[in-house]
Amino acid sequence: MDSSLQFLWAAHCVTGGALPGSGQLWTVGERVRHLLTDVGLPVTTHFLVPTAITATTPLVAQILLKSQEALDNGSLTASYIFHNRPREATGYAPVCQRLLPLDAQWKQEPQALHWPTKSQPQVAGGQVFTLWALVGEFLFVSLFRACAESLASETASRLRAMQRAEKSIDGLLGELAHQYHRRHQSAIDEKLFAVASGFEALNADHPKEN
Repeated sequence: MDSSLQFLWAAHCVTGGALPGSGQLWTVGERVRHLLTDVGLPVTTHFLVPTAITATTPLVAQILLKSQEALDNGSLTASYIFHNRPREATGYAPVCQRLLPLDAQWKQEPQALHWPTKSQPQVAGGQVFTLWALVGEFLFVSLFRACAESLASETASRLRAMQRAEKSIDGLLGELAHQYHRRHQSAIDEKLFAVASGFEALNADHPKEN
């Protein structure tokens, strides 16, 4: 299955196919927006693709600001992110991560960590404030990583396409060179045959006297 179709199928399965009626689709980049629109999934919010890794932070800030607005007005209850992740064998593959709401595993993993010293860290400024700060950092890091992996996947995809094109060009040049040498040799053979035939005809018209 094509990676683009895998991407769309993953989005459809994870959300239970409920996107058209009750969900919102936010996209980054024209290509994925067109893919979703072509299969009947309306895009509600669209962001431009960052042209460089330095433009990723402003993009993440835009997404977080828009997410905060959606949380405040109650239109955001769950959030999933779909993107391409680089793979050594296949170039890249679509992956999915649930950002909100935070699951039990996200809460349990920090509790299972072993602190290296006997002095346990203390929460400054109140637990609620600290928790929201940590959640904000988690969302920022998750979105930034997704953007970085998507850019890396796009770069890898273009590199593989260039390598395939280079191999195709090399193969075509080899075939053209083979055809040239074959035709050149055929032309030489024809000329030699013509010379030999002319020589034989000349000898036939003027036989040697004994």
